[in-house]
Amino acid sequence: MTNLTHLTALEQAKLIRDREISAAELLDATLKQVAKVDGRPGSVDGVETEQDLEKVHAFITMTEAQARAKAADVDRRIAAGEPVGPLAGVPYSAKDVFCTKGIQTTAAAKILNGWKPPYNATVIDRMDKTDAVLFGKVNLDEFTFGGSNETTAFKPTVRNPWDYTRVPGGSSGGSAAAVAADEGAISLGTDTGGSIREPAAFTGTVGLKPTYGRVSRYGVIPFASSMDTIGPLTRSVSDAALVMREIAGADPRDGVTGRVAVEDYLAELEKGVKGMRIGISPDYLKITHINDDGEYASAPIDEDVLAKMERAVAIFRALGAEIIDDVPMKNTKYSVPAYFVISRIEAYSNLQRYDGLRFGMPTKRETADMYDLYYKTRGEGFGYQTKLRLLTGLFVSQEKYYEKYYRRAEQARGLLRADFDRAFDPNGKYRLDVLLTPSTPSPAFEFGGATAKDSLLMQFADQFTSPMNFAGTPGISFPAGLSKDGLPVGLQAAGYDYSEAKILRAAYAFEQATADEDWRSVKPMALR
Repeated sequence: MTNLTHLTALEQAKLIRDREISAAELLDATLKQVAKVDGRPGSVDGVETEQDLEKVHAFITMTEAQARAKAADVDRRIAAGEPVGPLAGVPYSAKDVFCTKGIQTTAAAKILNGWKPPYNATVIDRMDKTDAVLFGKVNLDEFTFGGSNETTAFKPTVRNPWDYTRVPGGSSGGSAAAVAADEGAISLGTDTGGSIREPAAFTGTVGLKPTYGRVSRYGVIPFASSMDTIGPLTRSVSDAALVMREIAGADPRDGVTGRVAVEDYLAELEKGVKGMRIGISPDYLKITHINDDGEYASAPIDEDVLAKMERAVAIFRALGAEIIDDVPMKNTKYSVPAYFVISRIEAYSNLQRYDGLRFGMPTKRETADMYDLYYKTRGEGFGYQTKLRLLTGLFVSQEKYYEKYYRRAEQARGLLRADFDRAFDPNGKYRLDVLLTPSTPSPAFEFGGATAKDSLLMQFADQFTSPMNFAGTPGISFPAGLSKDGLPVGLQAAGYDYSEAKILRAAYAFEQATADEDWRSVKPMALR
């Protein structure tokens, strides 16, 4: 019998439309898979046990009643010959920063435990119009602050389905883990510095970060508003293209959404990469950091990641792409320190609303005045990493530090954008269609980042993804093979403004060229 939960969303939707299965049947199979592999959902009172270390724990909230009602409606309309959407009956999950009307939305933070928004995020409404079935909200780093999912206030922590001792990546680690463990073919995530692409790379899934403003952020709890983007995590490039087609587009409730026509990304996939100019930059093949002497130094990326890059270049060349070597992206080294400053200032600004009056559960302790209420509410409701970002943002945003920190970070941001402008200039020297890079400098690291080497790679895990958030350009992480330890390795196809169709084509071409390779049949630990 076909394993329904391992099918792609496109395959699932076709079976439902053809009446070979019902939406209710597929939902039942998905919920059974969650019960089998996921373990206890995360909660603010959760304490991890030995038994918890062998489950995925992707979810915070299950929305079974609403999902069954939606699936039944899809089945009724199909039986009556009524039109349905392109994802009719396909179960999906959403990172718990997407507001869902009447359904708990926590951002994995204690201060929002139990909060039920009175409205949906635009993306949730758009998925509903496709007739997809939302069946759960998944865990994340608290307020999306982190790159491993270890900072969540809702325990047990999400674990990597490939190896439970490894992190799933963050902050959209719950989304990536759910998709990798066959708990839904689609999950919606957010990406501020790599929070879709890093967990996609760590879990062997596909993660698409679109152009800034390509997808509405309305109703999504923000981290850094000038960099936040919304995108899908899936098991196939085709699914990512389909979801992207359905959620993209202008939204009057989000003033930064672009009024650029949305392409049929799914139809574009078959065009291939023949004649496409794919660039390789030496600046994306090393980690650049500041050493103990305050000087810039470099460290090599993981040898397995480098090997997968070299092989991908050979595959793309064989498919007819023109490989452009030595594309300079010299300002990549500024991405992590600039991200540290700008993201924390914007996080500090966005966290001001959680005061126990406008948003957030107020302290139950007696308070002397308004400031005491703020102090106690935030002290109880914010985790360590949230407090750290709030205090760091407060510090570096002071007027006396404007020139030293914020202005220099914004200048670095401009330089990073200039790298992309130069590389993708259609009249310039390089004239790229796609920039090919590793998604991360290493496969998934262990919980806690044990060794000094792992610590460096962990701290700079988003050095290859955050430049696209600064530049506002799109990127997609796609599986490229397994490391010698059997862990997924992801590569990234990055593009220029609104070039989602091109990077999807590149990722799809690689996916098809390697479809029959042995590593694609290897199952994550959670599915063995």
